Amino acid sequence: MTSILSPEHQEDFLRRGFSRRNFGRLASVIAAGAALPFYNEAALAQMSKRGGPIPPDAVRLNANESPWGPFPVAADAVRNVAANGGRYMYEQTNEFIELLASQEGVPASYVRAYPGSSAPLHQAVLGFCSPQKSFVAADTTYEAGGEAAKFVGAKRALVPLRKDCSHDVKAMAKADPNAGLLYLCNPNNPTGTLTPRADIEWLLENKPSGSVLLVDEAYLHIAGALPGLSVVDLVAKDKEIVVLRTFSKLYGMAGLRLGAAIARPDLLKKITNYGDFAVPVTAVAAGITSLKAADEVPKRRRLIGGIREETVAFLDKHNFKCTPSMSNCFMVETGRPAQQVIDALAAQKIMIGRVFPAMPTHVRVTVGTAEEMKKFQDAFLKVMA
Repeated sequence: MTSILSPEHQEDFLRRGFSRRNFGRLASVIAAGAALPFYNEAALAQMSKRGGPIPPDAVRLNANESPWGPFPVAADAVRNVAANGGRYMYEQTNEFIELLASQEGVPASYVRAYPGSSAPLHQAVLGFCSPQKSFVAADTTYEAGGEAAKFVGAKRALVPLRKDCSHDVKAMAKADPNAGLLYLCNPNNPTGTLTPRADIEWLLENKPSGSVLLVDEAYLHIAGALPGLSVVDLVAKDKEIVVLRTFSKLYGMAGLRLGAAIARPDLLKKITNYGDFAVPVTAVAAGITSLKAADEVPKRRRLIGGIREETVAFLDKHNFKCTPSMSNCFMVETGRPAQQVIDALAAQKIMIGRVFPAMPTHVRVTVGTAEEMKKFQDAFLKVMA
């Protein structure tokens, strides 16, 4: 990673309300590269588990991973490119950017490749938030952006979800007139629920002046090819919006690490100011192949959706209510402290998601294989009995 610690950066830090002491602290950790104490889904899952290492024979439904891995053609691409892993192969990253940009209808200059989507999320917080510019998000949603805001000393304004678990965009717009970044995950993690396109457009037009809307579309492809579901077209219209994508979920590449930030070049510059990452050639090869294997996407979507709906129907039959998920995870109301259920299932070698404080009696469950979900169902009924 290359860090740019110029006078221009220092001026930007001070203009946004950082003290010189803040600047020195941040500059030192940015210069250290990987020393930034930020987290992705895997790290948050690791931090939240209790009782030591996960047994090798455990059912892992705790990190929104894909048990099926990459598409077979993508796995072949990884094996084929590995022999050339001694080369940086920047031209392959450029090919990936151009292909993704073409498919999404934006110029290639509007796309930046990353090892996953956590890095651009963290850097967007660095670029747009400060002690005077807050981070606005739902409560409950993916926590990594909020953790990054906490580290840089930015105020966090957390807004409860609506009863249907969609984002309350009107409350988000009013949360802080000095907001720097508004974060909206759609479908949401951990609830798996959708926020309507019209609500996102309303938030974009009514957010505080000078703020930026970041829409995390990590789970977009699992929700389906719904008209207007993605908001990348708003990027193409040069709005103040950043869209994140990852290949960790439907594409099954969580361990390979590939993602992208899509935004106007001036907004991308504010993100890349705080680090520019090389992307593994294996991940890029798998990403290019996956983008070309368009027929594999609906197959994987149907697989995930079918298993999710069967599991939700089972739980509903036994009077356990779930969030209306369109993702590869959902939340179950247990009627008791979530950690108790998490620990009891872990004792049965069924690992599920961490506690989300705003939903203290709900547990998050990742969709696994049909066999894994059958084991979860049996263990869940035993624990809840």
